Amino acid sequence: MSKTSRRITVLFAAFVIVLIVLNGQLAQAQDGNKLQIGFSMEDMKGERWQTDLNSFEVRAKQLGVAVISRDAGGDADRQFQQVQDMIKRGIRVLVLMPRDTTKASRMVEAAKSANVKVISYDRLVQNSDVDLYVSFDRLEIGRMQAEYLVKQAPRGNYVLIAGSPRDEGAKTLHEAQMSVLQPYINRGDIKVIADAYTKDWLPSEAYLLMLKAIDSAQGQIAAVLASNDGLAGGAIQALREHNLAGKVAVSGQDADLAAVICIAQGAQSMTVYKPIVAEAAIAAEEAVRLAKGEKTHADGTMSNGKMNVPTIMLKPVVVTKDNIKTTVVKDGFQTLKSINQALSADQQIK
Repeated sequence: MSKTSRRITVLFAAFVIVLIVLNGQLAQAQDGNKLQIGFSMEDMKGERWQTDLNSFEVRAKQLGVAVISRDAGGDADRQFQQVQDMIKRGIRVLVLMPRDTTKASRMVEAAKSANVKVISYDRLVQNSDVDLYVSFDRLEIGRMQAEYLVKQAPRGNYVLIAGSPRDEGAKTLHEAQMSVLQPYINRGDIKVIADAYTKDWLPSEAYLLMLKAIDSAQGQIAAVLASNDGLAGGAIQALREHNLAGKVAVSGQDADLAAVICIAQGAQSMTVYKPIVAEAAIAAEEAVRLAKGEKTHADGTMSNGKMNVPTIMLKPVVVTKDNIKTTVVKDGFQTLKSINQALSADQQIK
């Protein structure tokens, strides 16, 4: 190759490198000009919350919005610090799923002081200037759980396992459950032998509570009103150890894979499926509206102790052994393959 040819080759290679660098800088500039939305999750543990975040990010991307997400790992102070960091990075809207709904107002205040709008996601921040609340009707969920159980077990000893006492939604669920149970209790048909909240919705707490209840009632238990699937799973583990699984009606919530499998096996009676892909997508859409100064599509309000917060409530669905295929499978929330591979031949869902 001649000197001239080599020089042309070197110059061409340099030109290509310059184009690549410039294109990269242009892409970064374009990305930096996107609307930024912060999504703060108090804890990403469990199947449920990862689905929420993934669905939110997919919809936000479709809308041309950049998402900054953070997982606080169950630490309220860490979540506050992460929110402050997102605000400094220029988010226009904060979508907040708080750890402690009664103490999360400081995060809302920090956002508002920087002119950042706030959507309270799935859990309503108390005593704060929240712009929008997106969730499912917990009163309806609590009623669904209790109503299903009293049809299966209208008499006998009941165990109630509630969520975290720091979660206002857990208290709402419990109140709704009791509104259904109270007439049965008053008549003496149902006796509540154990009723407790659990630290951080931990299945291990439900397991220990269930063991104590089994012991105190000498195994004579008609139903377990567990507020979500994780708690139901902890209770079912204890029931299995005492050969009671499938003999006791058990409720749940979230339609986790493990719970759906338990329902197919007969160890859990029901769960409440919340189409969370839709919830997350709606939250992303509303965040974009708020960022653009547009009116949200709230269809009601809910008081958080300080104000009536504009609210979007989605409809939950009861899932039983009979409708697994037409609910969570049909929606693509769970797959027949993942369910059936954990079931015996006679339990398979066709």
